[in-house]
Amino acid sequence: MIRAVSAARLKVIILCPSGVKYTYNLRGDNTWEAYLFSDGDGEYKVNVYREVTSGKYAAIASVSLHATLKDPNAPFLHPNQYVNFTEDSVAVRHVAKICTEKMKDIERIEAIYHYVITNISYDHQKAASVKSGYIPDVDKVFQEKKGICFDYAALMTAMLRAYGIPTKLVVGYTGDEYHAWISTFTQESGWVEGAIFFNGTDWKLMDPTFASSANSSKEIMEYIAKTSNYTAKYIY
Repeated sequence: MIRAVSAARLKVIILCPSGVKYTYNLRGDNTWEAYLFSDGDGEYKVNVYREVTSGKYAAIASVSLHATLKDPNAPFLHPNQYVNFTEDSVAVRHVAKICTEKMKDIERIEAIYHYVITNISYDHQKAASVKSGYIPDVDKVFQEKKGICFDYAALMTAMLRAYGIPTKLVVGYTGDEYHAWISTFTQESGWVEGAIFFNGTDWKLMDPTFASSANSSKEIMEYIAKTSNYTAKYIY
């Protein structure tokens, strides 16, 4: 977690063991913000930058650290800047209405997935105007029942994590389009990278945005079932 006090804009850049750099905005109001160890165990370098002139930043803090996780799935069970929720979040409280203790994890995943794709509509106006640095608000998306791909993925990730199901919010490309989707974990199957178990035999890519906006048409379901159509870039 990082916090800072600054009237100027702040950035956090985290260099992961894989060599991938994650860039975040940091609020300057002394509020703690959580960032995850996306790569699991290994060496991380964290730098904080402050804007000194328009679009130009200077480093104000730097730390290198070695992360050793007691639970390798821990980063994907808790809130962070892009998947921000609490026990009191409206979206989290709603999970108890669509999931039961008797359900298996895969049944809970399916129930939450179907809730999201049937109740959230794609916001074309927002998609056309959204700016770099956008951060999803899961409760706002839940209440307004509309959002862009990042919103769909963040909402479903929050609802699953709150129920104790490790979930990755994945950002990358489908074709040339920037996109977001999710991957989930179950004890029976381990990590299923971008898939959900529907009928006892078939795994399909878990892309709530496409499934919702295309009303789960045969063509779109065939498209999102092919993992080769997707290239992951960041994991939140």
